[in-house]
Amino acid sequence: MWDDFKKFAFQGNVLDLAVGVIMGGAFGKIVTSVVNDLIMPLLGYLMAGMDFKSLKYVLSEAVMEGDTVIKPEAAIMYGNFIQNVVDFLIVALSIFIFIKLINKSREKLVKKEAAPEAPAEPAGPTQEELLSEIRDLLKEK
Repeated sequence: MWDDFKKFAFQGNVLDLAVGVIMGGAFGKIVTSVVNDLIMPLLGYLMAGMDFKSLKYVLSEAVMEGDTVIKPEAAIMYGNFIQNVVDFLIVALSIFIFIKLINKSREKLVKKEAAPEAPAEPAGPTQEELLSEIRDLLKEK
């Protein structure tokens, strides 16, 4: 059983998957940072300085006594949702472009490997052979 596990765990596909998951996590952090720190503030600025993270629909206000929260606010955080949708769309677009590039390079590679060599055209008669034929035809006349 241990040998089977080692074969499974150290196969190329499993290691590739592990690397992909790690890279995906790092890529996700980069995209999240781009959305949170670059795109959304820019959109907020263009929309009269609005902060998307703070956009919400309050269902019930928070109940407070002094500084103590008795009942927290119940709100639908649609601004955060918009930000996460933009984040998802950027990740999805990036993955789409990456997969498209990989597929194009694979198609080129497959075409290169699959293209059989064109059969050599039969060599025509040489100049000497043609001249010999002409000479023979002239002799016959």
